[in-house]
Amino acid sequence: MTAANPSRLWWRSFNRHHWFVFAVATLAWLFDCLDLQFFNLARDAAVSDLLSEPAKATVFGPYTTSVMLIGWAVGGLIFGALGDRFGRARMLTVCVLLYSASTGLSAFATSFVDFCLYRLLTGVGVGGVFGLAVALVADTVPDDARAPALGLFQSLSTVGNLLAALAGMAIGALAGRHLLPFALKAWQAMFLVGAVPALFCLFIIRRLPEPEKWVRARAEGARRGVRFGSYASLLGHPRWARHAWLGLGLCCAGIVGLWGIGNFHPAIVGAIVQEHLAARGLTPAALASEQAYWRSVGLLFQNLGGFAGMMTLAWVAQTRGRRVASAVALLASFASTVLVFRYLREFSQIFWMLPLMGFGQLSVLAVYAIYLPELFPTSLRSTGTSFCYNFGRLVAATAPFTLSRITQSLGGDLAGFRTAGLWISLVLLLGLATLPFLPETKGQALPEE
Repeated sequence: MTAANPSRLWWRSFNRHHWFVFAVATLAWLFDCLDLQFFNLARDAAVSDLLSEPAKATVFGPYTTSVMLIGWAVGGLIFGALGDRFGRARMLTVCVLLYSASTGLSAFATSFVDFCLYRLLTGVGVGGVFGLAVALVADTVPDDARAPALGLFQSLSTVGNLLAALAGMAIGALAGRHLLPFALKAWQAMFLVGAVPALFCLFIIRRLPEPEKWVRARAEGARRGVRFGSYASLLGHPRWARHAWLGLGLCCAGIVGLWGIGNFHPAIVGAIVQEHLAARGLTPAALASEQAYWRSVGLLFQNLGGFAGMMTLAWVAQTRGRRVASAVALLASFASTVLVFRYLREFSQIFWMLPLMGFGQLSVLAVYAIYLPELFPTSLRSTGTSFCYNFGRLVAATAPFTLSRITQSLGGDLAGFRTAGLWISLVLLLGLATLPFLPETKGQALPEE
């Protein structure tokens, strides 16, 4: 049985320990994604409430995403290195605690400034999870199961997104009927609900052992003087530095596509819903409730397509290679983004255009989960993966700001917003330029020093 033939039952090589590690790592990332999607759903309403001039929410809303992405990048760089030095499981516990607590605190924000602070801290916690969880799975499961396991790991993150969408729909419906407890607004309830699952997950993560491969490599590295989690070693070594910078370029494209553009589709959906319901004469509170509900519906459809996209491209990565899968995913992401930002105009189009955008934009992430840990040795696996995946957030953090500035220059309305998104989507094509220079790792063992 080999990873090159994914039709084989790869999971049969798993024992109880493999399943436990895979399940815990997946839950940590799944709840991470749930928190992030609650933010996407709640962002516009929260900023509108917290600003002294609610009309400026369209302009200032993207700034909160930029702040969180900066925290994400910083957290990823810090915890990725700490994971290689002190253990993936130990640092994963810290990250989950930080992002869950900060998500809950976001519900109690009283101004735009402290809301941004909580989003920054959330980003720091969120940033460490992906690299740590991917390294945990890659270092634990059998080699012939690694690629399909990591593809499934990333695909199951959409379950967190789907749960956020369903919970958002329920919260929007309850808010419309004034049934939320303690006079909570819909956006506050979303942040509080988002904090709960990750806190429960902490009790399980504490039982997670460090991978034997990492423990052995750490002991051998200490004997030989190998520096674990060292950015000097990562960027000073010709092979690993090449992989790091090219991997960063590849990741920047997909991350900007999703977090700089794709996750702003609720603004388009909210405007379409407002126009669709205009004839009903709803009160502002009722209209806000309906918009919250339909933004969640849009997220639901986006992630149904996203699950299909990630499973499909994970299969392509296993059968055709990592570079081919990366190219297909980036092209699909670009085409589907143009489709939504240019042509999504009617209420009925939500139900088929958003799944297509989810298929394209989220499929890229499945390839990253498989490809990145295969580019770095055990001593730098979490560090290198986090560098590529999270340092790209600093680049991605400029995209919402750019989106806002271009929107303002084009009149600050929805038409300007659509045009700005189309221009920024071109970055997805730039990721293709890195692929000829990256190695093909399909069917190869994980690299070592």
